[in-house]
Amino acid sequence: MNNHFKLILALIKYRVSLAVSFTTVTGYMVFAGQFDIQIVYLIISIFLLAGGSSAMNECQESKYDALMARTKNRPIPSGKISLLNGWIISIAFTLVGLLMLYFIFDATTALLGLINLVWYNIIYTNLKRVSAFAVVPGSMVGAIPALMGWTAAGGYVFDSTIIFIAFFLFIWQIPHFWLLMLKYGKEYEEAGFKTINQAVNAPNLKLIIFAWVLATSFSSIIVPLFLVNISLTFFIIIFALNLIFIGVFTKLSFGNVTELNFRKSFISINVYMMIFMLLLIVFHLF
Repeated sequence: MNNHFKLILALIKYRVSLAVSFTTVTGYMVFAGQFDIQIVYLIISIFLLAGGSSAMNECQESKYDALMARTKNRPIPSGKISLLNGWIISIAFTLVGLLMLYFIFDATTALLGLINLVWYNIIYTNLKRVSAFAVVPGSMVGAIPALMGWTAAGGYVFDSTIIFIAFFLFIWQIPHFWLLMLKYGKEYEEAGFKTINQAVNAPNLKLIIFAWVLATSFSSIIVPLFLVNISLTFFIIIFALNLIFIGVFTKLSFGNVTELNFRKSFISINVYMMIFMLLLIVFHLF
């Protein structure tokens, strides 16, 4: 039983699903400004929906995952979970997550969840095999959960505050993904995916990633300007966070290609995002 549970967690990419839940809760907290029981329901429903979507993606790409060292040991390509059972689990998780969003929250939040599912599993998943720049429209998938948290708390989906927070998440996803291409691009190409590595060489890709890192930094600095209660202290903290982030990334980026520390770069961009989102939560709590 314990082994089956671990396989399901792997199938639904539970770490990614938890990260999606975290950004959704951030959107909720920025509007609501307090913890309540609704957050628990929101985390469960988003985790199920994100997990179902991830499992569905694994079903869709299992034959390609089997061709890459990085993904060949996932539950379906390794044969630990059958493709049929993978589809059953993905559909069950997805339906329960969507129904919870609809009945516990509202139709707008559920509709955003459905849009995100379609965008990820139909548009982005297929676009990856056509365009090396699929990650740009695909980054919408990481931005929409913040909107879902905002509307779940009762906010207007096109409010400027949440739009700019979602914009930050959209921009952040692009260098986050292209860092993966620096390390695993060759594997993706051998599996038949289009990668940015085929369009630009590694040194230029590093420059492109750094440019997107700068754009990510800028997008976070302008977010405080659209908060309901602008705080100079909060703005200074965000500005200092970005100076540290850019300084770290500059050091990691401008060596020889062989010296690029993928692990530190990948960790730094993820930690930066988490700290920024936590700061948004803390600011709206206190």
